[in-house]
Amino acid sequence: MSAPSKLKADDARTRALSLLTMLDQGGCTLDSLLEKMDMKTPMAPRDRAFLNTLVYGVLRWRARLDWIIGQHSTTRLKKIDPKVLNILRIGLFQMVYLDRVPVSAAVNTSVEMTKSFAAPWVVKFVNALMRKMASKPLNLSELPPTMDCTTSLAVTMSFPEWLVTRWCQRFGVDDTRALCTTLNSVPPTTVRTNTLKWSREDLKNALSEDVSDLWYTFHAPEGISFTGAKKAIGQLPAFLAGGFQVQDEGAQLAMHLLSPKPGETILDACAGLGGKTGHMAQLMNNKGKIVAMDINGDKLHRLEMEMQRLGITIVETVTGDLTNTPNTLPPAHFDRILLDAPCSGLGVIRRNPDTKWSFSEKDLTPCRQRQHRLLTQIAPLVKPGGLLMYVVCSTEPEENESVVDDFLAHHSHFEIEPPPNEHPVKASFFTSRGFFRSRPHRDQMDGFFGARFRRKL
Repeated sequence: MSAPSKLKADDARTRALSLLTMLDQGGCTLDSLLEKMDMKTPMAPRDRAFLNTLVYGVLRWRARLDWIIGQHSTTRLKKIDPKVLNILRIGLFQMVYLDRVPVSAAVNTSVEMTKSFAAPWVVKFVNALMRKMASKPLNLSELPPTMDCTTSLAVTMSFPEWLVTRWCQRFGVDDTRALCTTLNSVPPTTVRTNTLKWSREDLKNALSEDVSDLWYTFHAPEGISFTGAKKAIGQLPAFLAGGFQVQDEGAQLAMHLLSPKPGETILDACAGLGGKTGHMAQLMNNKGKIVAMDINGDKLHRLEMEMQRLGITIVETVTGDLTNTPNTLPPAHFDRILLDAPCSGLGVIRRNPDTKWSFSEKDLTPCRQRQHRLLTQIAPLVKPGGLLMYVVCSTEPEENESVVDDFLAHHSHFEIEPPPNEHPVKASFFTSRGFFRSRPHRDQMDGFFGARFRRKL
């Protein structure tokens, strides 16, 4: 990609440094940081695109970049100030991956950013190291032959070694390499037609002049994917008209497995911003009732605005913490409940590459415990004969089958419900036990897991 003007490019690099440094400190996601930045100090589209390229690029290829930096630096990476290390990553990313950014610009702007906060000797260190990397580039064919396969794969694919190790053990080396390759790719934008207003063909026609390339999703019947949007998604005329919601194809298929019907009463237990809530309402033809519950009242306010944009009138919002007893909701009241549970997010790394570095293997156990607790809390709210569906955007067994087995072991009045007879989800998405699973490298969509439980009469 071409670099913006010098002043604006420096601004993009400075913001990229700030975002990466805040991510290192933990406690926030890249999506939330970008949203706050846009609200406070929005950027011109071209400059925002450059910022995105820098931040997402560094996060996707951080392990590769760190290996190269480590080969050139006489100071161990752990001894380098985190902010300085991020400057080196940003500069090196430009030299390795952005052929239209002059090497001199990558070097000079790295030095200038360092000058803004660091001591002169640190500035000299960055200057010398950047020039050394520019004059003697390394490629990954130079990895030591003594490096073991897992470590080598973690460096070349730029993933944490713990994650590569467990994937190699479960999937094998070739599948792990394919999975990492897909998760490192830049995904298209995928949206779901709001069929309460438009047909999918109507939406395709409406989008055709505002994007570079678009196509129907292969599996989900309402989906369209596209690249090269000429405006921010929220500024597209089709969005403003309520014609679609942004939603990955895997999430769209999951809602078809919930299979809500017109006239039913449904609980969306962790509704968030309402992507799946809107899809439920469409499948119900805007007839019945959906209770959208979330711990975050601000998200629910935005969900209400989103339902207005879509022309949906059957949603009621409730603020509540489902990790405690949900005594504000009546027992045995809901025909269907969706628990799109908080999880590791390891199935959506291609959209959220910061997850690679913010999540660790030890975090899987508390995730599983919270998911089990949530299922236990909402189980009494399902009517006898009703359906409870558990969904996570994770590929890991601790958050998949382990949660299902824990729940069934303590809730004998529930049983696994096989897939419905009529649905658009192909048999290849189901495990031998009837669980839904999408794999990014196989299906070209985010990684989701879903299980359906029927409460016995």
